[in-house]
Amino acid sequence: MTRTFTPKADDITREWVIIDATDIVLGRLASHAASLLRGKHKAIFANHVDTGDFVIIVNAEKVALTGSKLAQKKAYRHSGYPGGLRATSYTELLEKHPTRAVEKAVRGMLPKNSLGRAQLSKLKVYAGAEHPHAAQQPKPYTLTQVAQ
Repeated sequence: MTRTFTPKADDITREWVIIDATDIVLGRLASHAASLLRGKHKAIFANHVDTGDFVIIVNAEKVALTGSKLAQKKAYRHSGYPGGLRATSYTELLEKHPTRAVEKAVRGMLPKNSLGRAQLSKLKVYAGAEHPHAAQQPKPYTLTQVAQ
């Protein structure tokens, strides 16, 4: 009888991956980052264990949105109080807080439980090209995408 393999903490090796978000569509960037954070690219992937890698996203301010989403799409947040819903257009969000736009997109593609929150903590997003993780020797990750 064949037994199901479950990865243990010793079996998991985490790598550091860096993604340059310059002129990459936000949804495509988020789906690739979420897949890397979950560890779906590894042979030992199990959906109940955090087997993913660390992901660094640089140049978040240069991410692209297709169509008229830049002007029409809204980012919502709620304070928790009655009437506390706030809406911000993605034009304003990318100007003031470009890292929040990328984090919000990736968060939506991860599981909505404690495992998803643990995977999201391995995401590091920076608006510019500099990041403080040079000591981890991140490997560049290139996205293949259709020209816009």
